[in-house]
Amino acid sequence: MVLNNASETPYQMAVGRKPAWIRAQAPGGEAFRKTKELIDAHGLHTVCQEASCPNIGECWSRGTATIMILGDTCTRSCGFCNVKTGRPPQVDTDEPRRVAELLSRVDLNHVVITSVDRDDLSDGGAAIWAETIERVHESCPDLSVEALVGDFKGSKQDLDVVIRSRPEILSHNMETVKRMHPAVRPQADYDRSLQVLRRISDAGLVSKTSIMVGIGERDDEIETVLSDIRQIADADIVTIGQYLQPTRNHLPIDRWVHPDQFETYREQGLDMGFKVVESGPLVRSSYHAEEQARKLSPADEHTAGTMKSLLSKARDNRL
Repeated sequence: MVLNNASETPYQMAVGRKPAWIRAQAPGGEAFRKTKELIDAHGLHTVCQEASCPNIGECWSRGTATIMILGDTCTRSCGFCNVKTGRPPQVDTDEPRRVAELLSRVDLNHVVITSVDRDDLSDGGAAIWAETIERVHESCPDLSVEALVGDFKGSKQDLDVVIRSRPEILSHNMETVKRMHPAVRPQADYDRSLQVLRRISDAGLVSKTSIMVGIGERDDEIETVLSDIRQIADADIVTIGQYLQPTRNHLPIDRWVHPDQFETYREQGLDMGFKVVESGPLVRSSYHAEEQARKLSPADEHTAGTMKSLLSKARDNRL
């Protein structure tokens, strides 16, 4: 590895050519085509497409995708996100039924559902969220649901509507360190997001969050945010991945973080008490989500029967 100046370490490269460890599988193949056809046939959106996820080739080829509800237009303008911003269309009240119908036709153990932020709605979309989760539970009783939600502008009542639908995992992403929030998440708030995660944990659900690196933070700040997520929010799962600039209009990449440093983050997180830490250059919030769920109780994996029973046990016992 060639370092650009004496102050750099093997774990931090100045931005230039994309390093060798940033490689993703190109989209294609029969399984990829079938996944796309099913999603298109039901008129649904995926964060895989809307956010230009680098793992779309790998995940769709394995028959997995992260469904995005409440439309494809976000009311917020985060500096890292490729989902389009604007005035969203009217809420599609038939969407929960179509999501449940799609999932009843595929052979999955675990599904991730996310959404755009809908600050234009009085409840932030909480009612649609709850109906979607409940319909999926009814249609797919052996399927565990991971819901990745926004902050509902800090409304405890709206968040509680989703909590009462009892997804097996309820996620809310911190995304970055406190200092970077004004640039990365201008309409969000660091402490508010910690409280969202804390309320999820206090409700007895498995809680999860995600952060990205290489967007202007320092490694000591990563350690701080991990500590806050664990100590203040009591979250169970955290994922850590490399920020990749979707277009020139988004925040620039500040550094390429070496895989060895990602391993250091993983070890730090486990030492802090996280149940699962997924850390690597191409890791995203929903990347290998099913495997992350399995890791919650590996000793029981072969006897629990289904993923849902594993996660129910994690939820009830707060592992």
